[in-house]
Amino acid sequence: MALMITDDCINCDVCEPECPNGAIFLGPQIYQIDPGKCTECVGHFNEPQCQQVCPVSCIPVDPSRIETREQLQARYEQLQADAAGAASPSSPA
Repeated sequence: MALMITDDCINCDVCEPECPNGAIFLGPQIYQIDPGKCTECVGHFNEPQCQQVCPVSCIPVDPSRIETREQLQARYEQLQADAAGAASPSSPA
């Protein structure tokens, strides 16, 4: 279940730095969450950190993206593997 940010967002900037996956970004008017990067903090924390710090409680589960904890864990593992691959130097050809 990826999270989403509703129109109630006040652009307070507290959620973006809390996201361990870098899924939160400033959209044209309010912050948004990239569902391809959101794991609801599975793999990092027990609770979604953005929800914990949001002063207006505008970060619910996206009803169009219902996912199991196992799916979120798999996404976390893929994101970690992608980050490790991007961080390792290329081998000479």
